[in-house]
Amino acid sequence: MNQAQTSTASAETASQGLQSMAKSDLSSEALHKLVLGQLDDDQAQELVSIPLEGKSSIADHMVIASGRSTRQVAAMAQKLAEKIKQQGFGSARVEGLPAADWVLIDAGDVVVHLFRPEVRSFYNLERMWGFDEAKPAAGNA
Repeated sequence: MNQAQTSTASAETASQGLQSMAKSDLSSEALHKLVLGQLDDDQAQELVSIPLEGKSSIADHMVIASGRSTRQVAAMAQKLAEKIKQQGFGSARVEGLPAADWVLIDAGDVVVHLFRPEVRSFYNLERMWGFDEAKPAAGNA
């Protein structure tokens, strides 16, 4: 392989790497949009999306929502996991479905927490991740 061929091969490899990263970012955003849309369709309450990029390596987004009852939480979780798989994002891991007080759906780039309202207020994940909407703005305290 001569120098021109080596240079071309290196450029192609770099281009494929950038395309792969861009595809990953696109699929992460597409998955995030799918999750938010499905939860909205299922009438999830107090839907919050927390960007984790740069804060954690576990996912790019954390979505937190509430259902009115264990039945609604379980139904939302099952429907969301099915929709994620149908849309080609792979099988999401679902934890906590039998009790349905707090269901975790790990879809890779997006992690979803579905709660009954009482359980959500007890754990208060938004505050733990520094996304407490009720905290006063700087200078107003």
